[in-house]
Amino acid sequence: MLKFVILSICCLLTEARPDHLSDRVMHPHPKKSFEKYNSNEENTADFWKTNAIKTLKQAVAAEHNTNVAKNVILFMGDGMSIPTLAATRVYMGGENFELSFEKFPYTAVSKTYCVNYQVADSACTATAYLGGVKANLGTVGVTASVDWEDCNAMTNTSNNVDSIAQWAQVKGKSTGFVTTARVTHASPAGVFGHSAQRDWETDTDIINDGKNASVCTDLATQLVTEDVGKNLNVIMGGGRYAFLPKGTKGDEDDEGYRSDGVNLIEKWKELKESEQAEYIWNREQLLALKPEETDYVLGLFESDHCPFHLERDEALDPTLTEMTEAAINILSKNSEGYFLFVEGARIDMGHHQAMAHLALEETAEFSRAIERAVNITSENDTLIVVTADHAHTMSISGYPFRGNDILGTEGEAADDGLPFTTINYANGPGYQQPSKNGSRHNISEDDLSNIEYRFSAIFPLDSETHGGDDVLVFAKGPWAHLFRGVIEQNVIPHIMGYASCLGDSNVTACDDNNDVPVSAGTVFTSIYVFVVLALGCLFI
Repeated sequence: MLKFVILSICCLLTEARPDHLSDRVMHPHPKKSFEKYNSNEENTADFWKTNAIKTLKQAVAAEHNTNVAKNVILFMGDGMSIPTLAATRVYMGGENFELSFEKFPYTAVSKTYCVNYQVADSACTATAYLGGVKANLGTVGVTASVDWEDCNAMTNTSNNVDSIAQWAQVKGKSTGFVTTARVTHASPAGVFGHSAQRDWETDTDIINDGKNASVCTDLATQLVTEDVGKNLNVIMGGGRYAFLPKGTKGDEDDEGYRSDGVNLIEKWKELKESEQAEYIWNREQLLALKPEETDYVLGLFESDHCPFHLERDEALDPTLTEMTEAAINILSKNSEGYFLFVEGARIDMGHHQAMAHLALEETAEFSRAIERAVNITSENDTLIVVTADHAHTMSISGYPFRGNDILGTEGEAADDGLPFTTINYANGPGYQQPSKNGSRHNISEDDLSNIEYRFSAIFPLDSETHGGDDVLVFAKGPWAHLFRGVIEQNVIPHIMGYASCLGDSNVTACDDNNDVPVSAGTVFTSIYVFVVLALGCLFI
């Protein structure tokens, strides 16, 4: 009886709860200032049904491409989280806009954690999506047996992880990478390097950490002198300082940072003396390259990272699109095919500074580079995969109208009477101290149009952190249909290797003993050929 009374009272209290606890407050209601979105088509049921049926028919009609992938291009948007994709759509053309790679027919979800951390960095993830093995935070090209800054462990070759670039070189394919970061930075280092510390880009970095630079080889030296690095046909990005000795000036009067006195740019030239090789450092030289006369190119366009796309010097700094096209034109000469890695690195760096303007424009340029690659390659023999290494803490929130400026305010005030932006970060340098009376900073006093404006953060950090979210994978070309479902990030290179008959697993599209099912299209073709031959025999 007592239980019944208590339950009855609880029910009455629930029914009598104040309005501010009701679902009416928890869910959005059209605003008083509501303006109808200016699209007569979208106001009809036929518009949405027609588009849905079109999408459905495309999916039903899709045929699996089971050709061997002669070429593989992996595009990686550093820090390109799902909210970044959504925000960039609006930034480029509106909510229903499609980025170039969002038109690809196949997608998967990638889990990005490191072996020892829930939220990943660009080093352990590079080891996963390029080498097929998950690693520890801050380490690149080595297994999780190597701890942070364990110099001796990284020199043990049994701990080294070979990348898909090495697999491709073994098969006689051309290889290369393009990045808007330093060419020795964490992501491109996954192509060629093995290091217990991602920041050991020069010998000086190793010495500063109290380690022996003659035991632990720095990443710039690995890139120029060790097997995978020295055989790369295309190397483009920033980071010239890592190749020059202290006291040596670079092409833009920039200072070198090496302590060993070795000029690695000159070393690269010496190693390529008998080859058709070009060292370049500006946009004009890049655009003047003749692919038919160039087998190797080292392009170091900045002392440090390449500038943000919105801040580049158009006379000196090439775009990611231009670097990508040049790389493909050079690599395409090889009749055996090629592997190319392209990184849109500064998406991540824009987010770390809470500068969403810069991050979204970097994503837009990344999309343009992919579109160019699609236009100059064939889906018949080229597998193109697009993904991200990790997420960020940027979110899109509030209830802004359709067509609202994604980089502006939500449109209405928060409960404290002050406006707030649609984009914000969970942490980072965008945090602003409350005013003297304890109220939140009034962003109406800020210039939101400034491309270096730092968007609000919940708590302060000098640099905004990565997010632990899953990221997306988009694929187009031979065996792209293998990218499906939720996968571990380290599966990505194994699928690419399968499609292009690379790797040492003996599970590839060229292996007659594998257990991968034959596609329906192949079965239909075989039956058709058998019937035709059988009928032909009747008339012989």
